[in-house]
Amino acid sequence: MRQNPSFTLTDPAELKRLVRENPWATFVSHTAEGLVASHYPVILDDTRDELSLLSHVGRPDEQLHELGRHELLVIVQGPHGYISSSWYDENPAVPTWNFIAAHFSGVPELLSPEENLDVLERLVDHFERELPSPRRMRGTLQDSAYADRISSGTVGLRLTPTKVVAKQKMSQNRPDHIVDAIMTELAGDGPYASAGLLREMQLVHERRRAAR
Repeated sequence: MRQNPSFTLTDPAELKRLVRENPWATFVSHTAEGLVASHYPVILDDTRDELSLLSHVGRPDEQLHELGRHELLVIVQGPHGYISSSWYDENPAVPTWNFIAAHFSGVPELLSPEENLDVLERLVDHFERELPSPRRMRGTLQDSAYADRISSGTVGLRLTPTKVVAKQKMSQNRPDHIVDAIMTELAGDGPYASAGLLREMQLVHERRRAAR
């Protein structure tokens, strides 16, 4: 991902927020057979101070990706959307695309069966807690026994990245009146309105304006 100073994202707290709010990730490996990509949920390992991701893959993806033998790239993407040049009063002007994304890379640690079960339980709890009646992996003896039985079809992993490339492109290179015009359009009812992207722009520009 091409980087430039205006849009570089390095704040660990913001990177963690990106993962928490956008847990569906893309895994990419460069293997002996060529490029391989898969898609899995990720959560943060909150037992560690450094940014560390937990996930699992279904067999035989651990073989397809050759996990543990080389670097794995995990891509996490947040809200994004088209920004029309018709929204601001510059002439000439071109459209663009605003987005937030992070590339986490490193050699993943493969987890033991016991650690994998713990990660699976934490994954289920992480997503079920949003529901009015969460169904936990260990909620009943029957569910618990079933989880123990099928967990052998998965491989748990932990990725503590050795390289992070992240970008938060939210029109930081535009003057306030253009930023405000873009946010008005995102808050509207047009074809490219986006509440998620609007929220990201608000977070970025509220901080920028407060820091002046």
